[in-house]
Amino acid sequence: MPDGSWFCNDCRAGKKPKYRDIIWVKLGTYRWWPAEIHHPRNIPTNIQHLRHEIGEFPVFFFGSKDYFWTHQGRVFPYMEGDRGSKHQRNGIGKVFKNALLEAETRFKEIKIKREAKEAQENSRKPPPYKFIKVNKPVGKVQVYTADISEIPKCNCKPSGERPCGFESECLNRMLQYECHPQVCPSGERCCNQDFTKRLYPETKIIKTPGKGWGLICLRDIKKGEFVNEYIGELIDEEECRARIKYDRIIDAGPKGNYSRFMNHSCQPNCETQKWTVNGDTRVGLFAVCDIPAGTELTFNYNLDCLGNEKTVCRCGAPNCSGFLGDRPKNSNGQTAEPKGKRLKRKYKKRKSEGKKKSEDECFRCGDGGQLVLCDKKTCTKAYHLSCLNLTKRPFGRWDCPWHHCDVCGKNSEAFCQLCPNSFCKAHQEGALRPWPPTGQLCCMEHEDSVRHHTGCQMDCFYFYI
Repeated sequence: MPDGSWFCNDCRAGKKPKYRDIIWVKLGTYRWWPAEIHHPRNIPTNIQHLRHEIGEFPVFFFGSKDYFWTHQGRVFPYMEGDRGSKHQRNGIGKVFKNALLEAETRFKEIKIKREAKEAQENSRKPPPYKFIKVNKPVGKVQVYTADISEIPKCNCKPSGERPCGFESECLNRMLQYECHPQVCPSGERCCNQDFTKRLYPETKIIKTPGKGWGLICLRDIKKGEFVNEYIGELIDEEECRARIKYDRIIDAGPKGNYSRFMNHSCQPNCETQKWTVNGDTRVGLFAVCDIPAGTELTFNYNLDCLGNEKTVCRCGAPNCSGFLGDRPKNSNGQTAEPKGKRLKRKYKKRKSEGKKKSEDECFRCGDGGQLVLCDKKTCTKAYHLSCLNLTKRPFGRWDCPWHHCDVCGKNSEAFCQLCPNSFCKAHQEGALRPWPPTGQLCCMEHEDSVRHHTGCQMDCFYFYI
């Protein structure tokens, strides 16, 4: 073991200890001892009540079966093959030997589980869905069909190399109308019938790192070229509201085509356009730049957040906003703001707000009873005193644990939507993951209960047309 002042590679890289990590711990004059970091809720009650400071975490010592609260400065990661110091001390040599065996066994067990989970995620096939070529109306929604006499006619010459093509000056194309073969002077030679003829460039579904499934092009695509049509179920606003109602899961296997696998990006290479095709409104995806073969196809979802929770954006673009629905950042790293909002701001007198309505159930255990309410203005959370490990109500203003980082105690910026765990900006990386059906963020404590979801982010995406 190293002596004196020493910094491990993980500390140099800014990595932090996590729950279920196997580590070496140094306490007082005792030797470095193998241990495992446990979540505070999974340790005995008497250990929970031991005095500890913000930023400390409980560890379980192998061999001796003891618990203790410690901090990052007294630990460093356990590596496969670690054997500890060669110097033996009377009385604890046998216990230390057993501790090494237990640590090695536990380390291999966790490693096997993580590798199996990673292999399972990488080897999965795309989620099942029904492939359809045209939009399917649901309920009262109807597909409109215009009379031939109502379809506009362009002035393109049929003798051209690619009449009505995306590089031409076709009037219908400029107005985002698709030509009809019985009306267009070019007839069947018309190149402005991409929706009807489904002239999509060849694409392939792939597994992307950290974003689920994605779609790549297998040939070069020019700027302005038609890429795909967004196909799915046509629903009215009433059905849309019903599908995204709180606590209701949206179908993870919708009907559609390959466009459902296109991921979101804050710096996309495609954009959506609403076109009129034979009198009906359709949504198409068009390239906004030249796209080389093998590039993932993306577009900006432009989502509106209807609830309090946001979905983390994993596009990796330089101007990434961090969350789906937020505006991408500009070159200065600031969130872009509409021009109208920058020109003039209206100041309104703030109206007196009514009394805040708090929840009737404990956010930690889910039961009712006598609860302690959070004093933060926008927080409705409530807790039992016993769930907070308190014997009497907090004095003065009290902010609940949801607003303080579990690691360092600073103000939280990322919150688990299923329990009071939360993290600051410095510790949120890797601590939370989206709950697949709803996109709500949850911590690793709920990892076993999260149903594996391999669909792309399009599963919860709707167009208003």
